[in-house]
Amino acid sequence: MTTFSTQGYEVRRGGRWMRAAVELLSSMRFAIALLTVICIASVIGTVITQHQPFNNYINQFGPFWARVFEQLNLYSVYSAWWFLLILAFLVISTSLCIARHTPKILADLKSYKENIHVRALQAFGYKAEATLPQEPAQAARSLGEKLAGKGWKVRLQQRQGAQGGWMVAAKKGGANKIGYLAAHSAIVLICLGGLLDGDLMVRMQTWFNGKQPFSGAGMVADVPEQHRLSVRNPTFRGNLFVPEGSTADAAILLQKDGVLIQELPFGLELKKFIVEYYPTGMPRVFASEVVIHDKETGEAIPQRIEVNHPASYKGIQIYQSSFEDGGSPVKLKAVAMGGQVAPFSVDTAVGRAVEITNGQDKRTLEVTDLRTINVENFSNLNSGAVDVRGVDLQQKLHDNLGSAQNRKAHELRNVGPSVVYKLRDSAGQAREFVNYMLPVAAGDGSPAEFLFGVRNDTDENFRYLRIPADDNGSLDEFQRLRLALNDPALRAEAVRRYVTQATGVANQQVQEQLALSAGRVLDLFAGDPANLDAARRDSNSEAARSFGLQAVARFIEQTIPPEDQQRFGDVLLRMLNGSMVELLQLSRERSKLPALDMDEERHRAWLAQAVVALSDAPLYPEPVLFQLETFTQVQASVFQVTRAPGKWVVYLGCLFLILGVFAMLYITERRIWVWVRPAAHEDGQPEASGATMALSSNRRNLDSDKEFDALKQYLLGERPS
Repeated sequence: MTTFSTQGYEVRRGGRWMRAAVELLSSMRFAIALLTVICIASVIGTVITQHQPFNNYINQFGPFWARVFEQLNLYSVYSAWWFLLILAFLVISTSLCIARHTPKILADLKSYKENIHVRALQAFGYKAEATLPQEPAQAARSLGEKLAGKGWKVRLQQRQGAQGGWMVAAKKGGANKIGYLAAHSAIVLICLGGLLDGDLMVRMQTWFNGKQPFSGAGMVADVPEQHRLSVRNPTFRGNLFVPEGSTADAAILLQKDGVLIQELPFGLELKKFIVEYYPTGMPRVFASEVVIHDKETGEAIPQRIEVNHPASYKGIQIYQSSFEDGGSPVKLKAVAMGGQVAPFSVDTAVGRAVEITNGQDKRTLEVTDLRTINVENFSNLNSGAVDVRGVDLQQKLHDNLGSAQNRKAHELRNVGPSVVYKLRDSAGQAREFVNYMLPVAAGDGSPAEFLFGVRNDTDENFRYLRIPADDNGSLDEFQRLRLALNDPALRAEAVRRYVTQATGVANQQVQEQLALSAGRVLDLFAGDPANLDAARRDSNSEAARSFGLQAVARFIEQTIPPEDQQRFGDVLLRMLNGSMVELLQLSRERSKLPALDMDEERHRAWLAQAVVALSDAPLYPEPVLFQLETFTQVQASVFQVTRAPGKWVVYLGCLFLILGVFAMLYITERRIWVWVRPAAHEDGQPEASGATMALSSNRRNLDSDKEFDALKQYLLGERPS
């Protein structure tokens, strides 16, 4: 049997260090070590999300470790120089292993080992002896024919001399060794395909062809030539962003320190983007109707590209990757959240930045996304809206375990469009906002509310300011009430009216005492405008606790004994609510609007929610929020374009790997020898033959035992000794 050594080539020439290096590089232990490192790197590349903005890694790992991981290229493992170097060494090492063992395997496949010594047969684990009725030559030919009939390859050898006789040598399952070569060749082919289709070709152009990643801004057409790759680039993988009605002919290749522009031999025009949704809000079908314009011939080829149904042209595969907003024009209305801000509107588009200013306070408004469909789950009103695209393990277990009567159906509802934008200050710091265009009704009878979300970082969840919509489905009533609350004169008049209605008597002392308390609680709720900027900067500061219900609660905690706080708090809240009712009516009176009927439940519920919103409004981090007024949706497709000649090499390697593993696991190499010698009769006449049979197998198991017993019966008959 052929055995495979784990040692490498033993070079007889060259220095000691060179011989040791060649031996290590070609050894099996070195290849296994490389495979182990590749497996560990692949795990890291799976755990750490690849090719994300560096700020995301700082938030996840902290500044120190984020820099360390960046130096190790852990954010782009599969294109890191050390990963490609390991692949290259694995190719070399495995190729040397194949080259070292192939001559031995080929020689072993041709050899029947018929020259084996007769005494060596006694050392085999599977052996048997018998007497055959034919003379040796005839018996040997008969045995050979029997083995050949069972699919064995047979060779007969006649030996002369005192130990004369016939050696029958047969073998079967030689494909087991072919499996070894196929499996190891598969590793080489797959690694070569990975190197061909990886970043190696692009990196070589940046190393030796003067190409540099582009880190600036501007139009793709204006990017200089040193940042562009030729149409003849043999392999690449990039993204192509095409809005409806537009044509793109250059893909973007993301690099660690910028992007490279990959020229394409065609232009891709997006005629129409088609998207259909499930009731959950997830896209069910999204496809692109495109026209491929050949740059050389001018030919226009219409195509439809869907997920898992790519288009192919001139060796370039075009995949439907995702879809985004294509620069939809939007009109945003500014809504003041504090102080006197004149109303204004901003006409902009998704992906565009607009400078806005309020004296010395300047901001850059960047609209980043427009979502025309937002499907939420309203089945559990106590827990609020749930994003049905998320994973709720507790709910999932509850739905699949227990009695059927405990299961609740989802109440999915489209709450309408929303706009996502950022406000960036002069220092470059930005907050992200998501504002819904339409008021959202919970369905429990409470007034519909406008939702205005804000977060300081992309890793955070949005925190929402909830403002109730008025009878006209707008924010006008809330804005009138907010402005009235900030007017000391109107607050005083509201308190006077409340006191007059609340006492019902002409007792001057009682009225003055009630007016003093009601005025104090209303002033506490309104807060000091001088603290407004500090409250916006830090919602946990002392300034933030000087507004709204927090200010009232702090006043009670600081001035009232603990045993009387509950009772006194109820009294102050009644005063606050009564004063707010009068303030609401005053705000409408000043706008020449009729008074609201506060006996109606919907008006009382609206005011209760408005009080909570007014309490939270001073903590809104910007003086204005932008409400989506109108929009014109423009869709865009994101395509992935690839030229991957190495994929056929990888496919061939996968085929070799399947065949090789199958051959090594399910094909057993066996060799059988039968030594046939003359057996003398009592009167000296050679009328019979003695036979010694031995079987070798590269794995010994129950099947080997059964096969040997069957062969012994088949070849030697009923005369085993």
